[in-house]
Amino acid sequence: MTDTLWNWLALSVTTLLFAGLALLSIKKKAGFSARVIIATLLGIIMGVVFKEHTTFIAAFGEIWSNAIGAIVVPLLLFSVIASITNLGSSLRLKNIGAKTVVFLLLNTLTASLITLGLALAFGVGKGFNVAMPQHYQAKQVPAVLDTIVGLFPSNLISSWSANQVVPVVIFAVLVGLAYNSAASTAKGETVVKPFKTFVDAGNVVLSKATQIVVGFTPYAVLALIAAAISNSNLVALLPLLLVLVVAYIAMAVQMFAIQPFILGVTARINPLHFFKFFWPAGVVAFTSESSIGTIPVTVRQLRKGGVPEDIASFVASLGANLGMPGCAGVWPTLLAVFAINSLDMHYSPLQYLLLVALTLLISIGTVGVPGTATITATSLFAATGLPIAFIGIAQPISQIADMGRTALNVAGASNTAVIVAATEHQLNPNLYEGREELTDDKQDSLNSHKEADILAASTSSAENAGEREAATTESVQASATNSPTPSLNLASTENLLNFSPSAALDSQDNDMCGLRSFDKHDEK
Repeated sequence: MTDTLWNWLALSVTTLLFAGLALLSIKKKAGFSARVIIATLLGIIMGVVFKEHTTFIAAFGEIWSNAIGAIVVPLLLFSVIASITNLGSSLRLKNIGAKTVVFLLLNTLTASLITLGLALAFGVGKGFNVAMPQHYQAKQVPAVLDTIVGLFPSNLISSWSANQVVPVVIFAVLVGLAYNSAASTAKGETVVKPFKTFVDAGNVVLSKATQIVVGFTPYAVLALIAAAISNSNLVALLPLLLVLVVAYIAMAVQMFAIQPFILGVTARINPLHFFKFFWPAGVVAFTSESSIGTIPVTVRQLRKGGVPEDIASFVASLGANLGMPGCAGVWPTLLAVFAINSLDMHYSPLQYLLLVALTLLISIGTVGVPGTATITATSLFAATGLPIAFIGIAQPISQIADMGRTALNVAGASNTAVIVAATEHQLNPNLYEGREELTDDKQDSLNSHKEADILAASTSSAENAGEREAATTESVQASATNSPTPSLNLASTENLLNFSPSAALDSQDNDMCGLRSFDKHDEK
């Protein structure tokens, strides 16, 4: 048969498989996670059977990616503003921010150290002899100063259209802090109250829009996995097989040993419960290959695990750009050792430790830069004088490794969110340990407790600040007691995802909110 006929046949079979996935949802009431796993297996089979004939199938994944990509920036904009305004107390915001940065970077450091040890133990690169790629063009490494300046938005619309997450998040943080400042007086609170209602409404609407698109995630996963398997050159992967194996061993050790250990020691909780609510987010991250795109599903699963929405949203969005153990820890370190051994260079223990230190520093300097894995590797090679062409040699396995890198990135951010919530005494132990499920009544109860905590913090701050703040606190308390309920029926301003049984999209059962990368060729 011709290539066109093969593509049409593949499309016909895929359509039947889509119908089967739909029946699993409608007739068998199969959960979201089960359907994603089934879709992944079906995608692998389709990719093998219809080798290089998945052009039509891939279109489904591309359409889904485009649709969900359009929601990412506005969703983050409203979500982060809502989170900052819910945090209320500037002291609490500083504590959460500091802990988040520390533990995210700790994940990167430990991932780099683990990878270094494994790469040296396996002798990655020793005896490797391959012609240097002539067509490979090194990505330009931005200067540190340019990177820092680029983090701050010069034009919100241009950052929005370019899907530049960090500038949008910084803008949202600024707006949230401005709201908290403006609402610090009774008069100011009255004036900015409509803005808060607008943010809450936008948060809910965009969450529902995300849920609609996410309903098609299993079908997109099938299409994307089939296309990835179909277009892979297995012959080109054989010389790099050891590099790929070591990469996944390092990521597995980091995800299932090091991060749980840190969680157990710092939060003093059983880390095994973490995986029970996290693994659906990990599956979506693994199949979609987008750290940023998985933020909504990460937030939802963290909420189901007892993490407050404000902390979950704040840490998840920051963790998608900072302290990525997969892209900024495992990959650049592994490629550096691969190049060092291939070139038969002799590094001392101190030089290897310097290599890890440079990896950590470079990961900070490339926050928010597209193609993080390649950029951090290029930066590290440039800083150490290693030939950048080795990064091109590893490109055949980069996409396969990217699935694991993404899952590890998301796991690191989620792990950090649980640690921050636990150390701030905001983690719900019943939800975390699975003794309860997050129902609408439980959501209302959690929201009520949160509002009380914020009001108490505001009162304490006012008593220490003097007469002006004391008067403000009394006004806020009076407003909280006497003011009518807003017309928008929200239990709290933190309603990123509505778990109410009467929600408009309740028919999705336990479908989650997940996103796809905007360009399948881009890395996080």
